[in-house]
Amino acid sequence: MRIAAMLWCVLGYAIVVGCGSVGEPLYPALKIPTRVSDLSAIERGDQIDVNFTIPAQTTEGLALKTIGKIELRIGPNTEGAAFDVNRWATTAQPVDVPPPAAPGFVRKMIPVQPFIGQDEVAAVRVANEKGRFSDWSNVVTVSVEQPLATPSDFKAQPAPQGVQLSWIAPGSTKFNIYRKTEDQKTPALLASSDQPTYLDTTAEFGKTYEYYVEGAHDKTVTEVAGPVSITPRDIFPPAVPTGLTASAGVGAVELAWERNTEPDFKEYRVFRAEGDGAFNQIAAGLDAPSYSDHAVESGKRYRYRVSAVDQNGNISEPSSPVEVTVP
Repeated sequence: MRIAAMLWCVLGYAIVVGCGSVGEPLYPALKIPTRVSDLSAIERGDQIDVNFTIPAQTTEGLALKTIGKIELRIGPNTEGAAFDVNRWATTAQPVDVPPPAAPGFVRKMIPVQPFIGQDEVAAVRVANEKGRFSDWSNVVTVSVEQPLATPSDFKAQPAPQGVQLSWIAPGSTKFNIYRKTEDQKTPALLASSDQPTYLDTTAEFGKTYEYYVEGAHDKTVTEVAGPVSITPRDIFPPAVPTGLTASAGVGAVELAWERNTEPDFKEYRVFRAEGDGAFNQIAAGLDAPSYSDHAVESGKRYRYRVSAVDQNGNISEPSSPVEVTVP
């Protein structure tokens, strides 16, 4: 019996040693969403425009596959410098935000009417399918003012230097101009202006553009106006030639004038009139600002003027005429 008992003890010890020691118990993942960290809010028109991104991972580094609830709240800061987001949340107004099918960008518009004249605090948190919430997001404050009027009478017109934009927006002190080209999917910020006009000198003739504009005052912005679409064409003549002079010599009249420096300049054309007669073109295709008229007769009076032509065939008004009598 003693031998049998000893054998059973040895066998039991071998089994225990063979199975190894018992490890720490494995607990199920809580799958708590990661805290939102990019919450932003701005008054836009008659709405508070709230934006944030739901992270794609849980606090344990796992993929967040299902979103159970979004808790967005807005309300005044009644605690001053000793702000506690959890105490604030007990009285802040909840805003209904349907949960999206997957993590990513979320936008919510909240009417400003109940909050005009107040400083409102907003924060958000996200729960998984079992109702376990993330920590509260970063906190943002919005100073809500009377809504600004959306820019109206928004126009885009071709100009010699590009595209001229204009609009009407009372109450706004700054304007953001956006432009979309043919190869862009979304508009991009083009410029800012403190006047309700803007000249887009980067626009090219023959290309199509869409323009948008929004007004702003302090941290409040308007709804975006636009798009206005335009394909500017070069219908603008070059500058009128200046400084035309004429000097008569034996058997010729020498003309000279100031050079045109416009990038699309093509040529000059010279016109002549005998006495008080009508002007007729006597030369074209000139690229230099000078011309010698040898088809003149001694004792006759001549008048001259010059026009410039660009690459698209637009011709300028004629220069001021000069006259000379050939000796």
